[in-house]
Amino acid sequence: MRLIQNFNQNWLFTPHKVDENVPDSDFTGITIPHSNKTFTQRYVNNADYQFISTYRKYFTVPEDRTGKRVFLQFDGVMLESTVYLNGEKCATHQGGYTPFTVDITGIVTDGDNLLTVFVDATEHKHIPPYGNLVDYLTFGGIYRDVFLLIVDETHIKEVIATPADVLENPRLDCTVKLSNAQSGLSVEAQLLDAEGNIVARHKGTVNRESLDFALPDLDIHLWTLNDPLLYQFEVKLLQNGTVIDNYSAKIGFREAEFSTDGAFYLNGEKLKLFGVNRHQTYPFIGAAAPKRLQEMDADIIKHELGCNIVRTSHYAQSPHFLNRCDEIGLLVFEELAGWQHIGDETWKQLVYDDLEAMIKRDRHHASIILWGVRVNESPDDEAFYTKTNAMAHELDPSRQTGGVRNFIESQQLEDVFTLNDFLEIIQTPRPPHLITEFSGHMFPTKTNDHEARRVEHALKHARKHNLQYGHDKVAGAISWCAFDYHTHKEFGSGDRICHHGVMDMFRLPKYAAYFYRSQKAVDDEIVLFAATGWTMGDRDGGGNNPLVIFSNCERVEILIGEESMAICEPDYETYPHLPHPPFVLKWEQPYNPWGTGFEDLIVRGYIGDKVVAEHCVDSDHIPHEVCLQSSSTELHADGSDMARLSVSIVDKYGNVLPYRTEVVTWSIKGNAELIGEDPMALIGGQGACFVRAGHETGTISVMASVLMLKPVTIDIDIVG
Repeated sequence: MRLIQNFNQNWLFTPHKVDENVPDSDFTGITIPHSNKTFTQRYVNNADYQFISTYRKYFTVPEDRTGKRVFLQFDGVMLESTVYLNGEKCATHQGGYTPFTVDITGIVTDGDNLLTVFVDATEHKHIPPYGNLVDYLTFGGIYRDVFLLIVDETHIKEVIATPADVLENPRLDCTVKLSNAQSGLSVEAQLLDAEGNIVARHKGTVNRESLDFALPDLDIHLWTLNDPLLYQFEVKLLQNGTVIDNYSAKIGFREAEFSTDGAFYLNGEKLKLFGVNRHQTYPFIGAAAPKRLQEMDADIIKHELGCNIVRTSHYAQSPHFLNRCDEIGLLVFEELAGWQHIGDETWKQLVYDDLEAMIKRDRHHASIILWGVRVNESPDDEAFYTKTNAMAHELDPSRQTGGVRNFIESQQLEDVFTLNDFLEIIQTPRPPHLITEFSGHMFPTKTNDHEARRVEHALKHARKHNLQYGHDKVAGAISWCAFDYHTHKEFGSGDRICHHGVMDMFRLPKYAAYFYRSQKAVDDEIVLFAATGWTMGDRDGGGNNPLVIFSNCERVEILIGEESMAICEPDYETYPHLPHPPFVLKWEQPYNPWGTGFEDLIVRGYIGDKVVAEHCVDSDHIPHEVCLQSSSTELHADGSDMARLSVSIVDKYGNVLPYRTEVVTWSIKGNAELIGEDPMALIGGQGACFVRAGHETGTISVMASVLMLKPVTIDIDIVG
């Protein structure tokens, strides 16, 4: 039977390339996923991670390996890796975004084994995405999971399970590919619903390396955004009636189509795509985020920002992130690695390899609706992109292709014309047409910027989405981008950060995040947010004119203190196509129009005649307390699980005070490690760090302290 063992524990690491004679005492014990260096919050220099490091692991094979094949599977190593076992070279892999498997059958022993991995994080120009400048950092290390795989000599090499005709006569088309096929083999396959009930099954004999069959006439529920139902597909390989291998995958039944009429259809129903781009990197840890943080990003994009699609810019991303997108109903546009540059034929071959590995790994994800087969914002190259497009269609005929470019005259070889469109108009669509970036570098905005800039940043997103919602030849728009990110010195601000996100690097909101959130259906969440610090001197000319409110309520009432000043309707004149236009109140005077003192702002949201939400802003702007929150109340005692700890200085109503630059100091009790800066200066009144679990269960306590305010403590359970 197949054995898959998580191989993340008990590694040794040194930030140097060393041989096997260097003692273990010169190494540091670590757990995968791992970054080759821990970084500061800002001013990250990409030169700091460009070195060769050595990872070392001792292990024994956990069972009798007679007649077995033994593999190591690396989900992601950045950027070039060389694998040795017991002093013998096993493999070299170039590229950091897709998995690779190493056959160690002939080298592994029954006793102790020494695994050594040299990881070269140098930004080599011959390896995508490099070759020229790249507007993001790749960091370095064994930053995704590692597994040990043991199978029989005769085993399942690959399974392709493709839902088909799901709206009329649902079936599952299946291909099972075998290694070392022999006589006496048979296959049993079954489809299980969420409760474990068998929906369909198949039994058949095998007399060749590949077997095709279908599970027809299925009585299934569709995978939808609101009810993302997944089925378990299981395959067993038997030899003379005895199970010798098995395989399983989660499957969702849905139909996704970008139509030539300009619209996108999910299960036959028109759906406007409303989304953001996502980079996989984080403060302090680079790209080495464990499962919980990967899932948190998907949850934020779906539930906090209210998006229905994410683009994995500009590379294949973590299986944990994609699994979560499947589970919560978040559509995905996934693309191959690269940024503006096309290299020579050797470089292109790595792109082909990357594309093949990405599609083979991810084609069972119900959330993925489009393959990106073009290097982001690269020039036309007919031969190159004819091949990548053909490869995608051959590997997965069930999905359409797109190729992200930044010029409207570009040659279209793919099924969908995907365009980075930074103009504040809609360029003439070429249906099927999807906007894949806008805003971003056109208006970078920090959490501590001038209030008018933070408001205008949000309204730029509102205006572009209003345009795309009103254009029936545009399938949707995916903004640049969800979260701020580290970059090279040729890009970004003076702190080497691209402040392009609707949230900061810690996934904490800017005003623009509330615009996205306000587009949610009322049944999902009632949203009401006044985009103002409610001061008299933060805008040019003074005052709060206009006052912008993001909400999905039907109307809002504005009060100053106890006096009602106005009742507003959504600004349908400016934003006629948005599901929920912003409310824009333009005062008659630029200064304080009330003349009776400056009191608290109170905004009430109404649906019908009922007050359903209220947002208040303190006119005093006096720090009330330290707010400390954890993204999770428990962690697993595996040495890698992490939670985000966000801290902010808030007024008496809980609003972040963006000009509070207090210094936070941390203390932690229990078996866990704080990942971040201590002390940490708040920027924009907020900041965050991470807490990483150790290997012991129990409860940890983390305290955040700020001068002149009461310290705050939060407890997190570490469970087995």
